[in-house]
Amino acid sequence: MDDKKIRQIAVNKKAHHSYTISDQYEAGLVLVGSEVKAIRGGGVNIKDSYARITDKGEVYVHQMHVSPYTYSYNDNHDPLKPRKLLLNKAEIRKIYNKVNEKGFSLIPLSIYFKGSRIKMKLGIGQGKNLYDKRQSLKEKDANREMHRVNRHKDYS
Repeated sequence: MDDKKIRQIAVNKKAHHSYTISDQYEAGLVLVGSEVKAIRGGGVNIKDSYARITDKGEVYVHQMHVSPYTYSYNDNHDPLKPRKLLLNKAEIRKIYNKVNEKGFSLIPLSIYFKGSRIKMKLGIGQGKNLYDKRQSLKEKDANREMHRVNRHKDYS
């Protein structure tokens, strides 16, 4: 395991609620200087973003909002432009085969610093039905209640 320090920047909480995540991949991001500065300041949102594989075999993330950097002058970036992800060909081939199955999507899960590099965790997810979402919420509430009761037992 790498001994590089990992610092979380943004998490897509909606992804685990709406999708059942089966596989996860780590990808680098191709960014310009003002985008890196804005992301370092926490100006990124991946809530409604998704990833696609092009005909050329490249992976792009769409609808990822990177706020404009306030101290940049003329060369500020477009906040919603598609950004290229860096994965090796074997991973792209695996992802492509899986995503072409019915019901699977490529979803950004989180953005983080790994050392000085900005990385994105991608997940291959299958959409949950409404009753699956309700079941997940019931389990989450039950676990929260169980931990609350156990915490009060320890202090009594």
